[in-house]
Amino acid sequence: MKNKIIPITAILALAALILWVALPNSVAEEEHGHAEETEAAGEDEHLTITNEQMKASGIKLHKVTLGGTAEVIVPATVETTPTGSAKLDARADGTIRSIRKTHGDNVKTGETVAVIESSQAAQYSADIASAKATLSQTQATYNREKRLYDANVTARQDLEAAQAQLSIARADLNRAQSTAKAAGVTGNGNMIAVTSPISGRVTSTPAILGSYVIAGTELMRIVNPSRIQIKAALPAKDATRIAVGDRATIRLIDEEEIGATVRSVTPSLDPESRSAIAILAPDRIVPSLQPDAFVEVRISLGGENDPNIISIPEEAVQTIDGKQIVFVRHQENFEPVEVEVGSRSAGNLTILSGLKNGDLVASENAFLLKADLEKSEAEHGH
Repeated sequence: MKNKIIPITAILALAALILWVALPNSVAEEEHGHAEETEAAGEDEHLTITNEQMKASGIKLHKVTLGGTAEVIVPATVETTPTGSAKLDARADGTIRSIRKTHGDNVKTGETVAVIESSQAAQYSADIASAKATLSQTQATYNREKRLYDANVTARQDLEAAQAQLSIARADLNRAQSTAKAAGVTGNGNMIAVTSPISGRVTSTPAILGSYVIAGTELMRIVNPSRIQIKAALPAKDATRIAVGDRATIRLIDEEEIGATVRSVTPSLDPESRSAIAILAPDRIVPSLQPDAFVEVRISLGGENDPNIISIPEEAVQTIDGKQIVFVRHQENFEPVEVEVGSRSAGNLTILSGLKNGDLVASENAFLLKADLEKSEAEHGH
């Protein structure tokens, strides 16, 4: 059988037909894909929200302006005021016979927290008994001299001598009673009650039941959580810029913020740390303010203004994909703009870059714009 030879012209015609059929579809798909990308990119650039929609959703605007109060940011420590804590020591040598409070317990002023059996307590009681006996004897002597003097039997100096001895005896009794009271001697005369000079909570209990202690041994510590102050170390260059009455913000570890006022500033620098000390009084007390805790303090310098500061409400800044975003208003559109955030103070954030003077940004309910943007990105596969 003879082989059939296909003319070259026929092959070329077939190839042209195949190319003519496939090419329009390929071009159309490419153009369609490019249109989708352009459309998605355009939708990512802004969100269209009319003024009526803003009013209905409660979205409010904040106008960016330059200038604000300068701040000093320093580390600080929470501590009790001088009357906010108490260390309870043994006031005499003896054996601990009773421990009535333990760690975390509430204590009232004057309440007994421990009892010590002490020979010194017995001595204090004996001193009182001796002073009472002496007073009784000198009182009788004075009464006798008074009768004799009134009967013109004895001289006046004898009466005055008896009166002086009576005064000495009364003073001795008062001194013995005061010493026993200060030591905490109880009614039975051989025990010493350890009492708290303040109300608060027990924060330390090194006392051990049955142990022998000497005078001055620490038994307990009491802290009143309502008597708290903040101690901030001020660099030398900032010490003279802060004055009593300046407002401040205390930032806790959990990022909660509490207002405070500068109560005092030391007039000189510490010779070792080369820093001054500012004491701040918090506006309110929260459980997070525990003695020895570390906090950050931002002190507003009432007499200074920084013309380069941009500060906006904290709620205007939204976090999207790990970035700090602010929605800037352009006519009826909101453009998401990435910003660099600085310090935080009293509900405001300092913006280091990304915004300019006169910009309008969404503040209240800005999170609704964040939700719309994330929804739009999800619909387009971003």
